[in-house]
Amino acid sequence: MSQPKVIRVAGPLVVAAGCWGARMYDMVRVGHLGLVGEIIELREDLAYIQVYEDTTGVGPGEPVVLTGQPLSVELGPGLLGSIYDGIQRPLDLIRAQGGDFVPRGIEVPALDRQKKWTFQPQVSQGDMVQEGDILGLVQETPLIAHRILVPEGVAGQVVTIKEGDFSLDEPVAKIATSQGELALKLYQVWPVRRNRRVKSRLMPDEPLITGQRVLDTLFPLAKGGTACVPGPFGSGKTVVQHQLAKWSDSQIIVFVACGERGNEVADLLLSFPELTDPYSGRPLMERTVIIANTSNMPVAAREASIYTGMTIAEYFRDMGYSVALMADSTSRWAEALREISGRMEEMPGEEGYPAYLASRVAEFYERAGKVICLGSDNREGALSVIGAVSPPGGDLSDPVVQATLKVVKVFWALDDRLANRRHFPAINWLLSYSLYVDNMKHYWEKEVAEEFAGLRQEAIKLLAEEAELLEIARLVGLESLSPRERMVLETARSIREDFLHQNAFHPVDTFSSLRQQYLMLRTIIHFHHLGLAALDKEVDLELIINLPVREAIAKMKYWQDEAELLAVYVQVETEFKKLSQKEGGSSWPEESQVITGKINDEGEADVS
Repeated sequence: MSQPKVIRVAGPLVVAAGCWGARMYDMVRVGHLGLVGEIIELREDLAYIQVYEDTTGVGPGEPVVLTGQPLSVELGPGLLGSIYDGIQRPLDLIRAQGGDFVPRGIEVPALDRQKKWTFQPQVSQGDMVQEGDILGLVQETPLIAHRILVPEGVAGQVVTIKEGDFSLDEPVAKIATSQGELALKLYQVWPVRRNRRVKSRLMPDEPLITGQRVLDTLFPLAKGGTACVPGPFGSGKTVVQHQLAKWSDSQIIVFVACGERGNEVADLLLSFPELTDPYSGRPLMERTVIIANTSNMPVAAREASIYTGMTIAEYFRDMGYSVALMADSTSRWAEALREISGRMEEMPGEEGYPAYLASRVAEFYERAGKVICLGSDNREGALSVIGAVSPPGGDLSDPVVQATLKVVKVFWALDDRLANRRHFPAINWLLSYSLYVDNMKHYWEKEVAEEFAGLRQEAIKLLAEEAELLEIARLVGLESLSPRERMVLETARSIREDFLHQNAFHPVDTFSSLRQQYLMLRTIIHFHHLGLAALDKEVDLELIINLPVREAIAKMKYWQDEAELLAVYVQVETEFKKLSQKEGGSSWPEESQVITGKINDEGEADVS
């Protein structure tokens, strides 16, 4: 059989002839340099290859080597704390070998073959095991125990299993299967485009706690859920994802910098190793994997980086961990699809994107979920996916945004106008939504408070009313609004400035527990209810909005002590009672008479 050869080169797309027997998505080596590529279309003996490295200088007649294997990643101890490029080449080792630039065609093992890992068996000789069972543990970092799993499709009796220090290439166990004895090592290889199997899928019903009040209270994301973060340049997408990476209560973070600007990725690579995990005090990198694929790297590699990150995240999910995958940004990945599609002269869809854009986006996000993993212990794992989208000019009608919205359940719309007003996180509360709220109610009632869902609903209603009233005020002036309407504006402003606004650089305000969020919002809504009751008793609005307790409400974000937060709630009641007596009104309603968090059909507080 003749050697396959290059016949055409068009940027990242290479066409090779003589590729008899090749399969879709097989990995190939292109040219004398052995550039990494992947077959994306076959026509008789012609293979259309997207090359994940710079093809400058590659010409017709150069050889193409068919590996016969799909593009795959190595999964095993050594992943955590690593920084890879889009095709899982460790950038620190490449720098040590080739300098500051990635040499074309360089081959570096993704996992260190020389390092010894201490393996502690969890099964014994003679035990029966099935696919997904935990063979043993490797304490990869002080934070994470790496669970060595029986590979998919393997089941049988343990013939031998050893304890001690092993390199990745040394077998640690032998399994007697129906096809004969099989030696198992500490790592396995998995094709990136193939989903890792699970036993069953569960409904995501537990929130991914991020400490960001606008997210946790108004637009929560479930563990195992999917979220989209669209926004124009400078609106804070990267900051939001960095906050989630640091503060979310996921056990593993996989951060995929997919085609973002080099300076942003450089900032990521410089800042992450210096961050401390707030839950343990250890370095954050001990539970983080970074895939760094900048905009000046080859375009096609953006697609590989998305699948590489997802496969690594699925692997840790299969161990029973809660994993969060940050993709920044999927727009750059879509641009890579558009580039390759154009080179292949396919019929373009909307704005030049390929017609299959929506299905590719859906295939990516559907790999998220809360699952029961393979294995006899029925352990649960969760993979949450947060994808940033960078539509041109923040246009939410962009095809990538629309394709993403069809599959994700949470929409955090970033607004550059809020960012320009220094309101962070700059998430627009009128455009954003979460479809996991109903799933969360049982958790909120059990773990936070029964009235939490009602408070959240009333806060959203007040913010929507504020937007309507501000439109009226712009036309006819603020003085034309009734005292009750101006009270709504004051409360909504308090929700925006005292609750939703958060300083990522403040040591306390950067993170709020769910309990703190509840107590803060409860106090603000309680102030609103008592204010409306005072207006019914003809108390002057100016006296209400100038009560000293409002300063304490504004400072609640800087307090974590529950006693201090509860004291503000009591102070609200005390000052309103004094105000009522000062105005000569009738006796003030007791706390039990003001139904916190309940609103009637007219959107007003129910006050007995």
